[in-house]
Amino acid sequence: MFYEKELAFFRGYLKNLGLNSYIVPSDESYDEVDFQLRKFLTSGKDYNVILEEVFKNTKDNTIYKITDSFLCCYIFLRLPDTDEPCGIIIGPYLDCEISKETKLNLAEKFNISSQTFKEFEKYYTQVPLIANESNLFILFNTLGETIWGGLENFTIERIEEATSYNFGEATKYIQGNTDKPQLSVHLIESTYEKENRLMDIVSQGLINNAEMIISKMTNAGVEQRSSDPVRNIKNYSVILNTLLRKAAEHGSVHPYYIDKISSDFAVKIEMANSLKEIEQLQKEMIRSYCQLVKKHSMKNYSHLIQKVLTTIDSEITGDLSLNAQAKALNVNPSYLSSLFKKETGMTLTDYVNKKRAEHAARLLKTTNMQIQTISQYCGIYDVNYFTKIFKKYFGKTPKEYRES
Repeated sequence: MFYEKELAFFRGYLKNLGLNSYIVPSDESYDEVDFQLRKFLTSGKDYNVILEEVFKNTKDNTIYKITDSFLCCYIFLRLPDTDEPCGIIIGPYLDCEISKETKLNLAEKFNISSQTFKEFEKYYTQVPLIANESNLFILFNTLGETIWGGLENFTIERIEEATSYNFGEATKYIQGNTDKPQLSVHLIESTYEKENRLMDIVSQGLINNAEMIISKMTNAGVEQRSSDPVRNIKNYSVILNTLLRKAAEHGSVHPYYIDKISSDFAVKIEMANSLKEIEQLQKEMIRSYCQLVKKHSMKNYSHLIQKVLTTIDSEITGDLSLNAQAKALNVNPSYLSSLFKKETGMTLTDYVNKKRAEHAARLLKTTNMQIQTISQYCGIYDVNYFTKIFKKYFGKTPKEYRES
């Protein structure tokens, strides 16, 4: 294919949106095309036969948006310049939120039993919601221009409530396999995989990767454990806060730092009053935990130096001298001094003074406290010495810094 690189970029972009894509018939397995929904409901659906139906009912130079009878959306197009007939199928995704009432109506329509309904309802928690498709179709149009040579050379067709495009006849979906809840197991595995990926990203402080996850986050699929939608998302946010807290711990952040941010978000979650407010809070949580790892990860420090760094941050007004720290840790001062310099690149005294100057800068910006008082809040009781230290790191006296 002359557009192989463009197609790889296209699929990578879709993946970052949370959308699966499959090259047919070259990819080996298509069970994931619908997250195994039809396989579950029919106790084993032949997906190759399903895709043959799709090929039979589509034509070249056309991008199809197919909305199946389960209200899930797929994009399909035949790929040109291939040795054998080949296409790409993308999905599933939702273009609007599906209410519980709608799911119940679908269950009745397809004769899905009450025992199977819980599994069926869970299916929708895994389908990504793309409420605004405009950017998505800009991407499809761009691919179409590339592979067909211009916008005038292809069309876009939308097929609603598809039957022949429905990956099988709707009337075949009856009871499902309640003895072997494969769908439930599959969805649980998928959920844990996503959560583990998020924890891995946060534990490394990878803000850019986290931003990508944030951009495709949606609460449309949150499991409905309460009749109150706000309470449901609050419950999920509490779980998310716990996952992020553990991720920061895996990133070698001391519990001293984690506890404060975790407690703050726990309060914010309970104080939130709307879905939009909670969604913004979730994004803030992910960013904040990533920044926490970037700032306070101690994975490159020995256990001894980790204790020293934590003491400095938690007791900025205390006696942080080399002798005091060595005595508290029951080690030789010379050994501690040498190890600290080796691992941080700074002497203990310089590190403490820098931290105190940074703390002073925050107080100068955020309070009206007198400079002499700020000096004491930083553990330096000689204001002239405080001014000298502050100027060393910020190039200005505390008074000049505040005025600027």
